[in-house]
Amino acid sequence: MNLRSAIRAPLAAAVLLAGTVVHAADADLVERVRQLAEAQSGELEKTFKHLHANPELGFQETETAAMVAKRLNKLGYQVHTGIGGTGIAAVLENGDGPVVMFRSDMDALPLKEDTDLPYASDKQVTLPDGSQTYVMHACGHDSHVSWLLGIAQVMKETRKDWSGTLVLVAQPAEELIEGAQAMVDDGLYDKVPEPELLIAAHIFPIWASGTVAVRAGRRMAGSDALDVTLHGVGGHGSSPQHTVDPVVLGARSVMAYQTIVSRNVDPQQPAVLTVGSVQIGEANNVIPDNGVLKLNLRWYEKPVREQLISAIKRETNGLAKAAGVPEDRMPEYTMKGYAEPVYNDEALVDWAKPVLASVLGEKAIMPGFPPVMGSEDFPLLVSGLENTKTLFMEVGGGAPDVTKVYMETGKLPPLNHNPKFEIKNPGLAITAAVKAGSMLLLDSLKPKG
Repeated sequence: MNLRSAIRAPLAAAVLLAGTVVHAADADLVERVRQLAEAQSGELEKTFKHLHANPELGFQETETAAMVAKRLNKLGYQVHTGIGGTGIAAVLENGDGPVVMFRSDMDALPLKEDTDLPYASDKQVTLPDGSQTYVMHACGHDSHVSWLLGIAQVMKETRKDWSGTLVLVAQPAEELIEGAQAMVDDGLYDKVPEPELLIAAHIFPIWASGTVAVRAGRRMAGSDALDVTLHGVGGHGSSPQHTVDPVVLGARSVMAYQTIVSRNVDPQQPAVLTVGSVQIGEANNVIPDNGVLKLNLRWYEKPVREQLISAIKRETNGLAKAAGVPEDRMPEYTMKGYAEPVYNDEALVDWAKPVLASVLGEKAIMPGFPPVMGSEDFPLLVSGLENTKTLFMEVGGGAPDVTKVYMETGKLPPLNHNPKFEIKNPGLAITAAVKAGSMLLLDSLKPKG
């Protein structure tokens, strides 16, 4: 199913029918959540604009993390900082009951912003290799941090209405697909209790601000970042007969990779193999000793992942041998960032939809986009926990007529990771996320009996 087909699906089918959502939350509590969220709208939008103008790359979110920690401390949360570098986990214990976690990511992207926003970023940073890059919140993590703070306030103010333990996570380096695992490896669960449910949300401009969506099944793909280091025998450009040229080996390898998905993977299984960077050589008249191919893999099933990795090694090693690369200089493979696929359990979605409709209204509940090959690393926060479930929510960040325009013209606004990415009416989008996230947490922590 394509996106347009998904949008055409009757919105009434995306939520339970009217009259069936009253059980999701007490009407007085729903109204209180609305009021608490809306009362913060102006301040949260101000926070968002500050974060947008001051973005930070993965594992460099020092100022963002300090602001989050300060505000959560002020609210009375037990705050743990510096987890996995710059990550934060905050705990609010409120009697007996389940442990529920809500996670937001903090990092921005190495992009030069190309919007006309008055709070646009013009920030530049120096990378470890000495080069400089512009930085931009082109994926909306500034809004994620903002609604995390809003949810923290609501949950603090509604303590009489829930029982259990709430854990809020501000995670670094999602864009690197490394931050969630870094927090776990750095002892996250030595500091906070293991959750029974983990909720995460992401903003997308394909839905209008003020709306949300949850959809069952596959949502986002698993991902790997893989560096292939090619070793040759360097020499003078005038004497190629005395060399083993990694430039040619790299070119052949890139072309060989193009048939891996089409000739190795079951056509019914989604998979993507992208060569995002080729870094081989520097001078016109020098055949270099080595080079690096930077690959990105996307998949939904673990056997497909293994097929991709195995085929990459087979093709590259075969070409290296054919080129005459010595056995002691065969290609090397470095696995870097990794993310597991994101799935929404059908039973959790059936629970979440009426809860969301109770606080936002049924018209604000979108059908959810079809499965995509983009990735999210938040499942790694709990992948080692046997009984923990996850729920992924989409938050609208587009113009009011974004769906209408798409249906009539097929055009979408600049999407995430685009220099022109922009959240329309961010205050409305963030407030909707605060209402939605808070109600999901309150319902999952609802006292029994």
